[in-house]
Order: sequence, then structure tokens, then C-alpha cells
Amino acid sequence: MTANNRWLLPEGIEELLPDQAQRLEQWRRTLLDLFRSWGYQLVIPPLVEHLDSLLTGVGSDLELDTFKIIDPQSGRLLGVRADITPQVARIDAHRLRREIPSRLCYIGPVLRTHTTPAANTRNPMQVGAELYGHHGIESDFEILMLMLECLSAMGLKDVAIDIGHVGLYRALIDQSMLSPEDSKRLFEALQRKSVPDIEETVQKCRMSPTLADAFILLANLNGDSSILDEAQVLTSMGSGVEEALQQLQALTKLLQTHLPSYPLHFDLAELRGYAYHTGVVFAAFVPGFGQEIAAGGRYDNIGKAFGHGRAATGFSSDLMTISSLMEEPKSDDKAIYAPYCADSNWLLRIRELRAQGETVICGLPRQSGGGRQMRCDRELRRKDGQWVVKKIES
Repeated sequence: MTANNRWLLPEGIEELLPDQAQRLEQWRRTLLDLFRSWGYQLVIPPLVEHLDSLLTGVGSDLELDTFKIIDPQSGRLLGVRADITPQVARIDAHRLRREIPSRLCYIGPVLRTHTTPAANTRNPMQVGAELYGHHGIESDFEILMLMLECLSAMGLKDVAIDIGHVGLYRALIDQSMLSPEDSKRLFEALQRKSVPDIEETVQKCRMSPTLADAFILLANLNGDSSILDEAQVLTSMGSGVEEALQQLQALTKLLQTHLPSYPLHFDLAELRGYAYHTGVVFAAFVPGFGQEIAAGGRYDNIGKAFGHGRAATGFSSDLMTISSLMEEPKSDDKAIYAPYCADSNWLLRIRELRAQGETVICGLPRQSGGGRQMRCDRELRRKDGQWVVKKIES
């Protein structure tokens, strides 16, 4: 790296300029106040942990995304967190060990070795909430409602919800007796909604016609809530399928009762987070952006690896991605410029104004530029022995 390009950042690593940073901080404060009003308690997990702890349980899927470093004090391998969710699960399971429902929230940076699908960044600002200790669909509904309220608080409009349930596929695949290779092939075909590839896989594996038809139907079960009625033909495939559909119907009833105008889309072949999700999954989308802006779902027993597995549901989002979707913030020229003065009353007046909630920028001796250049709309001036605030004329 030469002297001419030392300002360059690593690919996928971003920094925020003052207006952007201020907006992100405003969102952080707004969301923390919102979480608190719902009874969610803030936790702040460490940025770095022992790698074997960081990748335990659900975190094992994050190994390729995790930066690894050597601790010079202990010689042990450490990891920089790529996702905060496993850390919160550890806190609930090992540090809190509650039996009552536990509501936790977090906001903090993560670092990933690869850029995320939703945004060209490796250093997202992850925000999320987790609800532990309740098995019912009501807690999934609470988390989904909280996610929507968070997105609304950040000014996002026309949010649509995509809902699925990994239990449908899990119940069917458990009956298939497929090899790991064939299971992977079928999984990928379902994710692409490629019916020809699904048909080829089930035929190659000599799957029973009834089970093969179920996988093919699963790929086509996406649309509005009416597809839940179409899916009832799958209930003959066992109690796991029937239970998953009952949960989806219960969640849909709650959503249609409390959010009748929200557009809901169902995709019963959606396998987002299949490796660790155990039930309902959901994601939020906005027009003009092809990736989810927030996602969540149920992942029961996430804390088992830490000695206290229990029901869990939650959501997360990336403030950096949301920021990229919003218009650039307009500069807020609402400040008072105080040209430098050695008068003690000048400093007292500045303190009074700041105590009243005003932003006061003090001038410096022989500085270039004045109040307007400092993005101030008013100026502190002496009049009749008093320091008064006057508007700066354009």
C-alpha cells in the first residue's frame, strides 16, 4: 500500500460519515426504547470469543464466515463474531438460566469473511430480539409483530411478509431415507423451485409415489393464505406435517386479526435457516429490493449446547442494509454558532443553551469559515451587555 492509497478500506468494509452515523445512532436509540417498551432487556455480548464457544450449536454453520485470530495471552484460537444470535443463546442458557420466558435484545457490529447477499458489506450492524422459554405460536406472533414495528420505526413502508415452516420439509425428508448427497440435491432443487430437478431426484431415488408427489406439491405451494387450504392434502403424510400446518393456520389467524391490511405471502418450500430453524420462519421485503431486510423464526433448543436447551424464537436485521435503502439524510442546520470570546458570561450563556437542549458550536480564534459554513442557523451575539441568539441571514 502506497502513501497515495492508504485511505482505502478492505473490500466490503465500510465507514459512516457524520450524517449517516447520526441517523444510525438515532435508529439505535429508537429501537432500544422500543424493545424496552415491549419488555426486552439489552445484552451486549463480546466482539471476540473462544472459537469453540462461538461456533457451538447453531454457530457451527458460521465457521466459513468467521474471522479467526490467535490470542497472544493464552495461545488459544479466537473468533470474531459473525452473528450475535448464538451469543445471546449462550447468555440465556448459561448465564441467566431462567425458567420463565426471557426476552433479550441486542444491537452491535459483526464481522464476516464474505459479503452478505442483501448488501455489499462484511461489517453489518446487527439488531435483533429473542424470546426464550415459550413453545406456542403466540411467541412467534409477538416476535413477528415486534419486527414489523421496528421496521416501521425506521421509516420503511410497504413491507411485505413471507412465511414458511421448515417442519413440513423436515417431516417429509425424515420419511424419505435419502442419502446425504440425494438429500442435498433435493434441498437445492426445492430452494430453486425447480420442479423438473425435483422430479428427477425423486425418480432416481425410487421414492414412493405418494412421497414424491408431496415434494413436488411442496414446491408449488406458494401464494396467499389460500395455499394453506391446498396444503391440507399433505396431512396424510404424518403428524409432523399436520402440526406444521396447524401452526401456520394459527399464526395466519392472529396476523389477519391484528394486521388485516398487511400483505402476507406463504412459501411452504422456504427453507431459510434450515440447519437450525425448527418451526415457523418469516422474512420482510420491500419493493425494489430483491433480498430480505429482516428475518426470523423458531429455533427451539438453541441453547442445548450450552447446557439449557429450551424453546426460542427471534428475528434479526442489519441497520447498514436498511440505511442503504433510505435516501441520504438531509443536513440538519439547527445549531447555534458562538464566535470565540474570552468573556466568562459568554461561556455561561453557552452552558445555559446546551442545558436547554440546543446544539452550540464554539468558534475558534483565527478559524476559517463562520456560522453558515459550520451548518448553523443561528448565532450568539452580544447586545446591550447580554448574549442573545440571532438568526443567521442567508
